[in-house]
Amino acid sequence: MLEIRDLHVQFHEADHEAVRGIDLTVGDGEIVGLVGESGSGKTVTAMMISGLLRPEQAAFRGQILLDGRDLLTSSGDTLRSIQGRDICVVFQEPMSAMDPTMRIGPQVEECLRVHTDLPPKKRRELALQALRDVDLPEEEVYRKYPHELSGGMLQRAMIAAAILPRPKLLLADEPTTALDVTIQAQILELLRRLNRERGMSILFISHNLAVVRKLCTRVAVMEKGHIVESGPVDQIFFHPQAPYTQRLIAAIPTRRKL
Repeated sequence: MLEIRDLHVQFHEADHEAVRGIDLTVGDGEIVGLVGESGSGKTVTAMMISGLLRPEQAAFRGQILLDGRDLLTSSGDTLRSIQGRDICVVFQEPMSAMDPTMRIGPQVEECLRVHTDLPPKKRRELALQALRDVDLPEEEVYRKYPHELSGGMLQRAMIAAAILPRPKLLLADEPTTALDVTIQAQILELLRRLNRERGMSILFISHNLAVVRKLCTRVAVMEKGHIVESGPVDQIFFHPQAPYTQRLIAAIPTRRKL
C-alpha cells in the first residue's frame, strides 16, 4: 500500500542528509514500527510521507508510492486530495497541534469541510460518531476547548479527527510519549482495535521499543538516516543482527520481560 524507494532528504541549510536512501513498505492493514533515537530520521520520513516538507525547505529524491501514486511527483491538487483523507497524522503533542481558540468539534470536522460537500448537520453527526469510536463522551467533548481536556482525552480527540475520513494510512508520530503508562496502554489498545476493525494501515514512529513490540508486527530500525535492519517484531527483538539494533535492545530496562 505504501512503498518508499531510495528516499533521500537534505535540509537546505544542512551539510548532510537527514534521510539517506531508505526503503520501507507498509502493507494493507499492517502495523509497522519505525524506531530509532532522536535525530535518526524517522520524523523526517513521516513528514515526507504526509507532505509536510516542501521543496523550499529541503531537497529530496526517490519515490513515495501510495497505491502506486508517487507523492513526490504528484501535483499540488493531487497532494491536497490525499493529505487529510488517504493519509492522516497523529502528532506527539496534541495541545500544540490543535487550535486552542476552537472547540474540539469543529477541529474534528475539519477534514470533512476541506474534502467533502457534506452539510453542517451531517459533518457534526460524523464527528460525534468518530468521538464515540475513540471512547469519548461525544456531546461533552464536542463542545469543549482543548485546554479543558486531559492529555489522554485530547490525544483521543486527535485520533478521532485522524480516523474520521477513514484514511488508508495513519501516521502515528510518538503518539504516546507525553502520556502516563496507564493512558499509554489505552491509546495502544485503541490503535490496535481501529486497525483490526477498519483494516487501516499504521506507521507507528517511536523511540520506545517496548511500546513498539506491544503494537507492531514488523519493525524498521533507523540510525543516522539509514534503515539498518527490518523484519518481524520477534526477529528484531530476540535475534537482532545490526550492532545498533543490538545496543537499542540491550538498553531496554525491562528486556527480561519481553
